[in-house]
Amino acid sequence: MTSTSTAIRDSSDTNWLTAIVLAVLHVGAIAALFTFSWRNLAVAVFLYWVATGLGISLGYHRLHTHRSYKVPLYLEYFFAICGAMTLEGGPIFWVATHRIHHQKSDRPGDPHSPREGAWWSHAGWILQGETSHNRTSKMAKYAPDLAKHRFYVWLNDYHWIPIVALTALLFAIGGLSMVLWGVCLRVVVGLHATWLVNSATHMWGSRRFATSDDSRNNWWVALITFGEGWHNNHHAYPASARHGLAWYEFDLSWIEIKLLKFFGIAKSIRAASVRARLHDREAA
Repeated sequence: MTSTSTAIRDSSDTNWLTAIVLAVLHVGAIAALFTFSWRNLAVAVFLYWVATGLGISLGYHRLHTHRSYKVPLYLEYFFAICGAMTLEGGPIFWVATHRIHHQKSDRPGDPHSPREGAWWSHAGWILQGETSHNRTSKMAKYAPDLAKHRFYVWLNDYHWIPIVALTALLFAIGGLSMVLWGVCLRVVVGLHATWLVNSATHMWGSRRFATSDDSRNNWWVALITFGEGWHNNHHAYPASARHGLAWYEFDLSWIEIKLLKFFGIAKSIRAASVRARLHDREAA
């Protein structure tokens, strides 16, 4: 989620710990394909929804970064724990990086712009240089609202604990094969899906709004990221909890937010619409 920001990286270095962990996960993901069972597949799909769906889309992105809706604090914390299970870093790191992306989208300082190269925007920015996953004090200035919470500071420093605990639980329940599916394969798919929002949706797709960046709406990225692929819509209205603005733009996270509202859990929801945006244009 970041490109040439010196606050995030030093382009002369390679993050070998991250590279080794990602390599092991990818080997484990391939190995998982040789241990298929419907039970393991069901576990992986469920955990993909919990971690990437609830943790990243509903949590880290729409709630923690953009504050596009409100939920009770216990649910905020739960979504953050789910987000940590993706191995995309702690909440302060993730939120700070994404806020920098919006401030400098596709300009110098953007953490992960394809203008620096497609590979860079997809995974290179994570693999090369210091990504400051545990530099909580450094990243806190971009996420002061989260840094006020001792829980978020702790989770940012120890963001690996939830997935370690999950790994132990899956091993106890289903052995190594369940770990390969519920951790390795699920994490790898989730990482690449999220990274595609950084790369693919700034290169391929349609542009409904003439934003100052290269953001695009990409339907197939939206399908695998719970609605995050409607990226041009999002850059036009960053604070909107709704990303799929047209009836044909499927946005599962928006449906889930409406369900939370129906049960009285989600409040103060901010949502844009195509009609409202066009009205704003005509009035300008």
